[in-house]
Amino acid sequence: MPLTVKGYAAQSATTALGPHLFERRDPRPDDVVIDILYCGVCHSDLHQARNEWHNSIYPMVPGHEIVGRVSAVGPLVKTFKPGDLAAVGCMVDSCQHCDPCHEGLEQYCEEGLTPTYNGHDRHDGLPTFGGYSEKIVVSEKFVLRVPAALDLKSAAPLLCAGITTYSPLRHWNVGPDRQVAIVGLGGLGHMGLKFAKAMGAEVSLFTRTLSKEAEARRLGADHVILSTDPEQMAAARNRFDMILDTVPHPHDINPYISTLAREGVHVVVGLLGQTEPAVNTVPLIMGRRSVAGSVIGGIAETQEMLDFCAEKGITCDVELIDIQSINGAYERMLASDVHYRFVIDMASLAKG
Repeated sequence: MPLTVKGYAAQSATTALGPHLFERRDPRPDDVVIDILYCGVCHSDLHQARNEWHNSIYPMVPGHEIVGRVSAVGPLVKTFKPGDLAAVGCMVDSCQHCDPCHEGLEQYCEEGLTPTYNGHDRHDGLPTFGGYSEKIVVSEKFVLRVPAALDLKSAAPLLCAGITTYSPLRHWNVGPDRQVAIVGLGGLGHMGLKFAKAMGAEVSLFTRTLSKEAEARRLGADHVILSTDPEQMAAARNRFDMILDTVPHPHDINPYISTLAREGVHVVVGLLGQTEPAVNTVPLIMGRRSVAGSVIGGIAETQEMLDFCAEKGITCDVELIDIQSINGAYERMLASDVHYRFVIDMASLAKG
């Protein structure tokens, strides 16, 4: 029978998140039931809760950076058992039969992935609810193993911030012979620095203020370039094989494109929408450069990322909060007052 679950939800675009009781589906034969221990707070949670992307479904229980412990499994489940550590990221299903799904690229499912929250289950049509809650029920195919070496609370944001930066670095073959730059030092940017450095690249951070230099170097940057300094930007011309752009709001990417080497790529992972101003195609054409985009990773690649993090000792820098502090955390996110990701201790739900 369905599970009655306690969580926190947005009831509308203009109301604060608050306590909410709801039902999880009756577990199917291939389902894994997870008691949620920690859930990261992603900037997209705020966008969705406030209907800034104009597709919100209410009531909404956000959260897609989930780490927990398996409490039950269906009879067809083969890779998990009660007591195992498990994780769930941004998606909980896909069509399973299109070319991207067959290639392990479920995030690009041609019929559209099923998001962990603010979506509809492809089997019963019911709304999906996320990780700001006690439990979640997910098909085994979309559940990740959590390596024992990872700190659980710091591992939660890897399920979004981590894989969002890891996937493009892997796709564009970042390694010891590559020059990589990161734009933006937030939840995504600080993971980009850590991953690029761990992959062996020479890593730079573009920043608008040198007050971030010491922090950037702590996180793995070999160089810090002040993007508001024309001399420093001129000195960086034709340098980078890849730029990973994590800035979540409209910004001018043209100055960065001139710092790409021939055939270099500027990869946008933070911005959903138009660049302002438009991209000038001249430096693209004259250097066979490109501007590209990327979104999370498939299930196999996400597992690869978690294993890589365990091997290299990589986690996210987090601030642990109680669920009762979530509305204040959203305001602090808007003010960029977090280093670098809030994570909810879901045991705090018991406080009421």
